[in-house]
Amino acid sequence: MTDTNSPSPSRRSLLGWGGAGLALGAAAAGGAVAMARTEDDTAPAAGSAIAFHGPHQAGIATPVQDRLHFAAFDVTTDDREAFVQLLKDWTEAARRMAAGHAVGEGAFGGLPEAPPDDTGEALGLKPSRLTLTIGFGPSLFEKFDLADRRPEALVDLPKFAGDNLDKNRSGGDLCIQACADDPQVAVHAVRNLARIGFGKVVIKWSQLGFGKTSSTTPEGQTPRNLFGFKDGTRNIAGTETDRLKKFVWVDDKDGPSWMEGGSYLVARRIRMHIETWDRTSLQEQEDIFGRDKGEGAPVGKAKERDEPFLKAMKPDAHVRLAHPDTNHGATILRRGYSFTDGTDGLGRLDAGLFFLAYQRDVRKGFIPIQRSLAADALNEYIQHVGSALFAVPPGVRDKDDWWGRTLFSKEA
Repeated sequence: MTDTNSPSPSRRSLLGWGGAGLALGAAAAGGAVAMARTEDDTAPAAGSAIAFHGPHQAGIATPVQDRLHFAAFDVTTDDREAFVQLLKDWTEAARRMAAGHAVGEGAFGGLPEAPPDDTGEALGLKPSRLTLTIGFGPSLFEKFDLADRRPEALVDLPKFAGDNLDKNRSGGDLCIQACADDPQVAVHAVRNLARIGFGKVVIKWSQLGFGKTSSTTPEGQTPRNLFGFKDGTRNIAGTETDRLKKFVWVDDKDGPSWMEGGSYLVARRIRMHIETWDRTSLQEQEDIFGRDKGEGAPVGKAKERDEPFLKAMKPDAHVRLAHPDTNHGATILRRGYSFTDGTDGLGRLDAGLFFLAYQRDVRKGFIPIQRSLAADALNEYIQHVGSALFAVPPGVRDKDDWWGRTLFSKEA
């Protein structure tokens, strides 16, 4: 990211970007972020910027990028005003990074006695379609006297069959989802927000992801998961305005009003038993999914996008159990990523799927689908080991708006 400013030392606070507020005088929006996004945006060219402003947050219906850095934070301050200021500071930093600019007054050129405003590892890199998306967890509403503003849809997820959840990889007061085509750009974004939040928030857990496993641009090639199967054939496209409205965006009838234009995010860390799967016959693998491995066609069909005949599949086939027709129409928008985190100490890969799903109401989306999947034959080869749910507020509409304003503003 290019540092476009050359500030004089007198303009910098000795406390740096994360201290007693931001130097907001710079025209941070600049370039692509000055334009508002629409749901009909097509995938920008590689390396370009995705507009930050819009009625919905970027990183949901946006064309899925190649890399992910996801972080869940716990709030460590009980000062509401300080936390609101942090949200404003984060918004300004995110606005700049999404446009390909350094945070604040940059990584160099300021007072030698003060920490720089930007950590510097993205200097010279393109924006790489960076999107930053924030969500608020159920536990946040127990703080700052917000219990009466917690949405009814922000439920405590039930325990599902086969769950083996690690509390150190679950929950969080809020989350940041950073997606980009360059992993260093995504990591830089989360690192800088964590640094700005020092003393107010702390990272509880995080996850790096690669190789998107779902797509919001179905005209492109469907990606494959670590089991080698195409994933997300029927995923909601970012151009399908009607389906987004029906299944993803919260509207004024859903309540509360501060969530209008937002969505709900389920994040699940799913461990894949790679070694067991790799010793399973091709026929059994295809029976488990309900699709062939090469083309991705449903059982008895020739092409990937042919309408599946669910009764031709085995009763415990994954596609059959996850299909909307099996779940009274329940539909979610997926943005998952593969991950590998070394080994588990027993010579097995710690690898799998970091599942991300957006929906209008988890009680009508993820929960019924996941309950249906209790009988999934795939469960022999996977295990859910991390879980979190977040309310994702609407987008930042202009340069005067900020993340969470609709929730925290007195007039909201």
